[in-house]
Amino acid sequence: MAIKTKEEIAEIYQQMQDYICEGISKADGRGYFEEDKWNRAEGGGGRTRIFRNGAILEKAGIAFSAVHGPTPKKILDKLGLDEADFFATGVSIVIHPKSPMVPIIHMNIRYFEMDNGEYWFGGGIDLTPHYIDPADANYFHQKVKEVCDRFEKDYYPKFKNWADDYFFIKHRNETRGIGGIFYDRLKAENDEGFEKILDFSLAIGRLFPEVYGYFMSKNSSLPYGENEVSWQGLRRGRYVEFNLVWDAGTKFGLDTNGRTESILMSMPPVANWEYMHEVVEGSMEDFTQKNLKKGIDWLNFEK
Repeated sequence: MAIKTKEEIAEIYQQMQDYICEGISKADGRGYFEEDKWNRAEGGGGRTRIFRNGAILEKAGIAFSAVHGPTPKKILDKLGLDEADFFATGVSIVIHPKSPMVPIIHMNIRYFEMDNGEYWFGGGIDLTPHYIDPADANYFHQKVKEVCDRFEKDYYPKFKNWADDYFFIKHRNETRGIGGIFYDRLKAENDEGFEKILDFSLAIGRLFPEVYGYFMSKNSSLPYGENEVSWQGLRRGRYVEFNLVWDAGTKFGLDTNGRTESILMSMPPVANWEYMHEVVEGSMEDFTQKNLKKGIDWLNFEK
């Protein structure tokens, strides 16, 4: 079996973008994607799709890119790499729903290659509920574990812990949400292993519309009021803080002179900050705040 070239991987990821957009459009039932094709001066480009006028979704960005060129010294030094040109391709998604009862979700699958032979895969999927529902958390983590287990039994525990550590807002001492999985610099020793890791990343991509379609259908009709919308704005604010201060993908995109509009598509349409906000003890907000921490076993959580 011939190993896939970087161009073939880019084409496969582009097809995955089509697959996910179709699934999300169907789940929303009203909105549509506007496509924005762009070119990068140093090499490559992509197509960013933004969801408009949704019944359930307020803002959704599903982006594909395949970029190449000289690797900035800042990245070479940070990753401990020798000087060489790079090629990077992948699909990145962030969705912000209208209802505070529907969670924010993020997914990324990507491939990185250098012309000196260095390569790796990275990515993951994680959920950021405005309100933590243990049943929803269990469903999400179970689905993610099922995908991981089809490839390697140690993937889920290893990548779940990695996500807990990665999606952590250090200056707030809280996790961004209930986690999921995160992996980076994943590579194989032979062609068969390479294809297996690629297939793993594609399985995550196929999982995305299934799990998020479930939350769209299940949670979008739940009642909410001004209190819930206010809390949603605060949680969106935390999302902004993580993405601008800690997210490696945001930093990589900006450091490689990436397209700013596409890099910052992850930002919510509206977010709020309230000085010294405190939740009411025993409230849903209090429960959520107390469970934004690492190491929670959502597969066996007892409220």
